Amino acid sequence: MSFGKKDISKNISSKALISNDESKEFFGNFLNLVTSKSKSRIVKISGFGTFYTKNTPQRLGRNPKTKEEYVISKRSKLFFKSSNKIRNIIN
Repeated sequence: MSFGKKDISKNISSKALISNDESKEFFGNFLNLVTSKSKSRIVKISGFGTFYTKNTPQRLGRNPKTKEEYVISKRSKLFFKSSNKIRNIIN
């Protein structure tokens, strides 16, 4: 089972007893804050996890259908490492 932004905002609105629009705005602002701050440094949320960026080098990719090779440019990716608390809940 997977959760999308809409599902998460519905859960926030029901648990916090706020409107769905307010929870969408709250969740959107949270995601924007995490993505913007994690570009320059590590964002650590105690008891939840750590967001950080990694730079991936340029590499060679291949289309599996046509076997055509192409260059994938270097890019910056956002990663999340969950805390032990969250890992224990999930597992």
